[in-house]
Amino acid sequence: MLALLNVEDLLANGGLLILGAIVFAESGLLIGFFLPGDSLLFIAGFLASSAGNNVLPPLPWVILVSVVTAITGDQVGYLIGKKVGPAIFAKPKSRLFNPQHVVKANNFFQKYGARTIVIARFVPIVRTFAPVVAGVGDMHYRTFVRYNIIGGLLWGAGLPTLGYFLGQIEVVKHNIEIAIIAIVFISILPVIIELVNHRRAAKRVVES
Repeated sequence: MLALLNVEDLLANGGLLILGAIVFAESGLLIGFFLPGDSLLFIAGFLASSAGNNVLPPLPWVILVSVVTAITGDQVGYLIGKKVGPAIFAKPKSRLFNPQHVVKANNFFQKYGARTIVIARFVPIVRTFAPVVAGVGDMHYRTFVRYNIIGGLLWGAGLPTLGYFLGQIEVVKHNIEIAIIAIVFISILPVIIELVNHRRAAKRVVES
């Protein structure tokens, strides 16, 4: 698994190419769930600023690459789900695949419907499997594309912009590692809440 605090080094060495590759993989490939999407975009925005020594090209280029690869990745994920279908749910567990991740994404669909494509962008693991589940569930293609574009724009433009401007604040600039940890924690908070609620619900069922 990629170390969370190596994100800055990854981008410094690989530039926009590594940024696009990771965003694409996490958005649409079943093995991309472990990649550091949120922290990656935040740091990319920071590295595009003067505070980040302009390691990356200007912010508009970072946003363009992030948005395009995020949307494209989800499109690929949808097509994978469309082609493979329900067999994905029966796929055995391995080091790179856990069927429970697909079930989790499916639960989000049951709760939020098509809006899941937008919401999932900000939920690690779920954002990798949501487009696949949309394809499996035969979501109307135009509906998927519409929500995919909205989600891709909000996520792919929002986090780099946040990193760009917050990174210029002195306390953030000099404590960027802490900022990464905070972003990661905030991004996994919905998953933690979901797990706690699930365990509470299971406990109530057992007690009743």
